[in-house]
Amino acid sequence: MKKFALYSSLLFLVLSSCQNDDDNFIALCETPSNLVANDVNHNSALLSWDYLDNNATFIVEYGLNGFQNGTGTTTNISDNQLQLTDLTANTNYQVFIKAICDTNNESDWSQAISFTTLPEPVVAAFRPNLSELNLFQGTLSDLNPSVYAFEYQLKTQLFTDYAFKQRLIALPTGESMTYDGEGLPIFPENTLIAKTFYYYNDERNPSAGKHIIETRILLKINGEWQTGDYKWNDDATEASLDPNGSEVPVSWVDQQGNENNITYKIPSNTDCFTCHNRYDIATPIGPKIRTLNFEVNGENQIQHFIDIGYLTGLNSPDGLASIVNWEDTNASLEDRARSYFDVNCAHCHIPGGMCDVESNLNLDFATSFNDSKIFENRFNIRARMGFYIPGFSMPYIGTVSIHSEGVALIFEYLDTL
Repeated sequence: MKKFALYSSLLFLVLSSCQNDDDNFIALCETPSNLVANDVNHNSALLSWDYLDNNATFIVEYGLNGFQNGTGTTTNISDNQLQLTDLTANTNYQVFIKAICDTNNESDWSQAISFTTLPEPVVAAFRPNLSELNLFQGTLSDLNPSVYAFEYQLKTQLFTDYAFKQRLIALPTGESMTYDGEGLPIFPENTLIAKTFYYYNDERNPSAGKHIIETRILLKINGEWQTGDYKWNDDATEASLDPNGSEVPVSWVDQQGNENNITYKIPSNTDCFTCHNRYDIATPIGPKIRTLNFEVNGENQIQHFIDIGYLTGLNSPDGLASIVNWEDTNASLEDRARSYFDVNCAHCHIPGGMCDVESNLNLDFATSFNDSKIFENRFNIRARMGFYIPGFSMPYIGTVSIHSEGVALIFEYLDTL
């Protein structure tokens, strides 16, 4: 009997001890999972993570990539996401997070995640220096476009004394161009269009460097296009706004090994308006739908712009008009010549253009041959394109030399009329 009583007492003590352990048991505080950074831009990022306990709070710590816990910026939050603000553009950040389940009950720090903020947005304004527009990233002379800008190409290019050109468009974030027929698309407010002119020192060896001359800018501000031109310095570290125009001596070796020397003319703002003018309103010239409608790197350029959201109001380029490449001998001679006229001459020789009053030529590609008046003006075209005489030759401005290959094409075409 005494033994049974002793066993009962021991069992009671054991059970009581177990009950006390359950009462004092502290559940493990799990570490938050799936920490990610979304909607990253130049100065902010949205952090989010998963956690099952709705009663937990969190400590988020962040800093420059590689920082040690305890040295970063911390934020206490009860939600499962956090908007980081006032970040530095083009900077790599690191983030840790841990949960607070109760007093003296915290999880371990999570594995760190990293993200890089975007560069500063393109500035749609004329600043004293080109670098202030944020149009390029990295070394300025490398001409690497900002992530907010995209390059475009023309099927037939404007001749400018054999200069190479890089063409860029920077649309405001979340905006797009809108299809408006075969001419220019409708550009949103604060669009920036840029064209940079340069020469390779030796066209046979691009790695030998290039001489960057100017970057022409068009800005759409308050519904109107404004022009500006940036002249590059000799060592290509910066370009400065140059409203008055200037002259730059240029030398280069072409594909045939010939050395060429010209005095390149950078246009003034007045010169720019001479060509970028329709009915006395400034306007872009190059990026017409029919001029963009061709394959670039194996993909139709218009379709590419549609697919990435740069062009709306159109599902496909199928059935759209297109000019031809004037150098494409598989195209008809007439289409090649008319395409050359369209890109090099039609901005002035068009209704509302600078030469509308002085000439009845209408060199727009969409104009019929009879309405173009090319036949009636064939002798005048020969005279004014075949020689370089300032103030008389065509193009009226923008070149200081004859485009021998282009003129040969036009003369060959005129011979057939």
